[in-house]
Amino acid sequence: MNAYLIIGEPGTRKSSLLRSLTGCFNRSDRDIQLLDGTTIRIYARVSTLQESKTNARDFLAEVARRNCPNVIFSLLPDPNPLFPIPYPDAQTYIDAFLEAGWHFVRTAVVGVHSISPAIPHVAHFPRAVSQPINIVAKNIRAHFEWH
Repeated sequence: MNAYLIIGEPGTRKSSLLRSLTGCFNRSDRDIQLLDGTTIRIYARVSTLQESKTNARDFLAEVARRNCPNVIFSLLPDPNPLFPIPYPDAQTYIDAFLEAGWHFVRTAVVGVHSISPAIPHVAHFPRAVSQPINIVAKNIRAHFEWH
């Protein structure tokens, strides 16, 4: 599984960015053209896993049912404040997905949180909240190497 990830605190417009990047309202498969001209099929999950009360095991099963080789989703950097055990911090989710054999292609961290997950190709977009959403999406699309 190839994963694209957006990490950010509440209010950093992660869902709006995912919708802008994929055209997906909630959960759907989409075709994305890469900068090299190839097209990939990607499963887009808009809601943040911790906020939608989706644990890593359940998300792994959800993605497996889609039978799609790529996924884009979002995480909060910190655990769900009301339910921290089943819905932990971003790195705990990432570790579970790495253990399941996932490859993180690119990750975007939006907002000012200082998280630097232990995966390659992480870019920080600290001004994401103050810039127009189309500009932030354009910058993340370039980082993801999407057309």
